[in-house]
Amino acid sequence: MTTQSAESKPRTAAPLKVDLETDQLITEGAHFLGVTKKDLVADAVRMYIEHRREEIRRGMAESMRVLDGTTKGRVALLTGISAEDIDRLGGIGEER
Repeated sequence: MTTQSAESKPRTAAPLKVDLETDQLITEGAHFLGVTKKDLVADAVRMYIEHRREEIRRGMAESMRVLDGTTKGRVALLTGISAEDIDRLGGIGEER
């Protein structure tokens, strides 16, 4: 009997919860396009991500700018408070 860690097991499916109206749209769209609901959602997500690629890139770049490896950077990213405001409010007290 072999055991595998959760990280090494291949993931075949992940549950996706959507509201009833969205599920109905997915169901009807898949039916009339002749594809599975799973394939419709996968294609739609890929198209959506591609359509918003620049917005995602800007968000990633901003996160990397803020997340500089310091505790202050992590707090700023998680809270949305600028590093300057953190300093103004008394700072973090520890760096890196």
